[in-house]
Amino acid sequence: MGLIGRMNQRARKLSIFDLKLAQGAAVFFALIMAKLISQIMDIGVWWFVGSGILCVMKPCYVFWFKRTNTA
Repeated sequence: MGLIGRMNQRARKLSIFDLKLAQGAAVFFALIMAKLISQIMDIGVWWFVGSGILCVMKPCYVFWFKRTNTA
């Protein structure tokens, strides 16, 4: 099984909740980039960093470490 096959197998373990958390992490990453590149927003960048880390923790755990019950 190649790299793409292994990544597909890992991605199948993700629930809809995990996918939405990953989506939220991507949004926070975009907000961090917007904050660092220009002065569009007045909120501190560390709020975005912390929120992004919170959103990405569970999907990363499921993707990389959760075992599947395959025979």
